Amino acid sequence: MPDGAMQAQHRTSRSAIARPGSTPSRTPRLKTGEHALSPNTAPDRPAVVIVGAGPSGLALAIELGHRNVSCLVVERNARAGHAPRAKTTHVRTREHLRRWGIASKLAEASPFGIDYPSDIIFVTRLAGQKLAHFRSGLNCSPARHEHYSEHGQWIPQYKLEAVLRDHAASLQSVRILAGTELVDFEQDQDGVSALFREVSSGAERRISTRYLVGADGARSRVRDLIGAEMQGRYGLSRNYNIIFEAPGLAEAHPHGPGIMYWQINPETPSLIGPMDQGDLWFFMPTGLPPGERLSDDDALALIRKATGIDLPYRMLSSDEWVASRLLADRYARGRVFLIGDACHLHPPFGGFGMNMGIADGVDLGWKLAAMLQGWGGQTLLDSYEIERRPVHELVMDEAESNHTLTPDRLFRPGIEEESPEGDAIRAEVSQLIEQHKRAEFYALGVVLGYCYRGSPVVIDDGSGEQWTRSRDYHPSALPGCLAPHRWLSETESLYDRFGDGFTLLAFDAKRDVESIENARADAVRTATPLKIEAISDIDLQRLYGARLALVRPDQHICWRGNSWPADAGILERVTGRAKAPATVLREVDQAASG
Repeated sequence: MPDGAMQAQHRTSRSAIARPGSTPSRTPRLKTGEHALSPNTAPDRPAVVIVGAGPSGLALAIELGHRNVSCLVVERNARAGHAPRAKTTHVRTREHLRRWGIASKLAEASPFGIDYPSDIIFVTRLAGQKLAHFRSGLNCSPARHEHYSEHGQWIPQYKLEAVLRDHAASLQSVRILAGTELVDFEQDQDGVSALFREVSSGAERRISTRYLVGADGARSRVRDLIGAEMQGRYGLSRNYNIIFEAPGLAEAHPHGPGIMYWQINPETPSLIGPMDQGDLWFFMPTGLPPGERLSDDDALALIRKATGIDLPYRMLSSDEWVASRLLADRYARGRVFLIGDACHLHPPFGGFGMNMGIADGVDLGWKLAAMLQGWGGQTLLDSYEIERRPVHELVMDEAESNHTLTPDRLFRPGIEEESPEGDAIRAEVSQLIEQHKRAEFYALGVVLGYCYRGSPVVIDDGSGEQWTRSRDYHPSALPGCLAPHRWLSETESLYDRFGDGFTLLAFDAKRDVESIENARADAVRTATPLKIEAISDIDLQRLYGARLALVRPDQHICWRGNSWPADAGILERVTGRAKAPATVLREVDQAASG
């Protein structure tokens, strides 16, 4: 599912984006919790400086803020208006929002309500014939599901960003500097000294920090400064993302409500769909030839041709973007890290990109907090790239596979003919869509099923159980996998019982009194935050495959077993303060070099 220019490696904007009737501002307006760079408002030395206030940077700030780690978020650009970015908030992202206490706020911000059908409909054109219909795609149905605690949500990225930004700004240890750009930095073994410039005045100020994180997108300045290079394939396709007002369009076509309509026709193979209240729609013609440029009049004419519906459309923005598959050759140098689009770019089909960036922020966030609070070791920070890179590769494989059949590639001559030949062509294309596009909209295994198997901070349980990638989600308690979900009551999720640090699930507490006491003593001795959660449930024990399971702050399992031996070094291993066995380190090195 296309999520717009968040995944574009190169983009040329034709017009500034603003709410109808407003005037774009060259200098970002300050919001609650934001400050301009000046001697009076610049913070004291923050523990972490985050360059970029998009979803990944804000997720990192929130993760740190909830752990009382001081951080400064610096953003150069105005992040307002109807920018054509992501529109899908996946299940796993909303589970993080639940953990932060703001999932309900995102639901309240939904422009059409959470009950609006998340259907994906393939048509020849909006005024034409239906080819295929996928109902309740992307797990957006609010009906309760055993596999997860929060459903997905179709919502413009700018609304998600507003919820994240407001929450980040409410946290005492988080500060946001708007209209400020990174110029350069120096680092040594103790920290980073970064030079920043206020965009409007040119005033510069140096800020010292323990760690610097680049969440600054596809044209990352931080990535350039650490010497990382994007590797892969650039220019898989050229596309446009157009935002426009379309009064009455939802009522003018016969196909019913949906979030995306794939239009397969000779004039303009494209995607189109509602984006926000006020008759705001997006339109994305795909596979444009090199050198073709669209004026505003051209874009409006294409919309009329593609839909077959002539209405008083009004242009708001037009952005060219190029789909690519690119991954940074390194995610860190010393005390400086990359997250989000700064280290991975891929075609937006499947809606993975923004959500993957938020997951990067969560993974790095709790690990930085552990280091700064004294209960994490360097191996824990090293595990960020070791764990996330295979996930990025997996998701990029899916996104590129989805990209192989865009609307222009689904088109067949004669698809709109009113004849037996036309009927046969439409039937052929419908079958092709069903065979090859269903996985794009029902890929819960990609969203929830990845596993940090082989990480130096995940302990192999010796069971020999293998993890296999799949688009279908099969809950597994194999160390490295997301803890399998279970509803404990009508409204309480198992995840709601997890602590901010590690959580030891004990499914037979009466039998495992000694193990529980050993774990508690190890936590005190190693100053590791640990919550003991005793849940007598034989079904959960069977699901988890052991009587005890240790869950990380990010809700992934890092150890399981039927006893916790005294002084076994489990907590030292999973927090990166003790080296993994040589066999594990060799496997990690081989995976990294491969």
